[in-house]
Amino acid sequence: MAESASYRTVKAPAAIEIVVNRSRFIGQCIPVPSEAEALDTLSAIRKRYWDATHNCYAYSIGQKGEIARFSDDGEPGGTAGMPMMDALRGAGVTDVLCVVTRYFGGILLGTGGLVRAYGRTCSEAIQAAGVVRMVPCDLVRFEVPYPQWSLFQQVSRKHEADLAPEYEGVIRCVAAVEAARTDAFLRDVFDQSAGTLNGTVAGREYRPKDENEKA
Repeated sequence: MAESASYRTVKAPAAIEIVVNRSRFIGQCIPVPSEAEALDTLSAIRKRYWDATHNCYAYSIGQKGEIARFSDDGEPGGTAGMPMMDALRGAGVTDVLCVVTRYFGGILLGTGGLVRAYGRTCSEAIQAAGVVRMVPCDLVRFEVPYPQWSLFQQVSRKHEADLAPEYEGVIRCVAAVEAARTDAFLRDVFDQSAGTLNGTVAGREYRPKDENEKA
């Protein structure tokens, strides 16, 4: 099966807050798998912070950021949404929505001050959410006799495959292995079992891998 590209996104929703010259900036970074979910989430945040001066946002959807939208929500043009989009692109993340809510504190920040404040808030929200690399994994089905289970586990660990076994008369197991390693994994299982264990690729899905893990 041909390998697909990996991409980066954020682990989990996160929120941070900073104060700049008495203005409160609340930054939220949320993983979203589609534009529809991004818009639904944005709507919910706007309802929650209905009394805010501004609810600016930027989102990027698709493995290559094919869908990208942002809004200044009443701030001077180019001072909020674009710096937030720049922060998303700088972090290299997609399938993500960032919303920065501002409560005006009575002191004008100026164009440069707004750009810095919105960009910083978005960047810190991304850091708080944590970045993961989503890698394509093949789902490989095996039927493993109990006497060979220990051997199979050993080979699976070598190839960093995640196992989901079901214990019946034989062990029916789905092994999730990075697509780039599937061929080597299948060969190794076959060789180590003297040709008695063969896997069948049943599908593919993306799974997260921490940025600090070995690629």
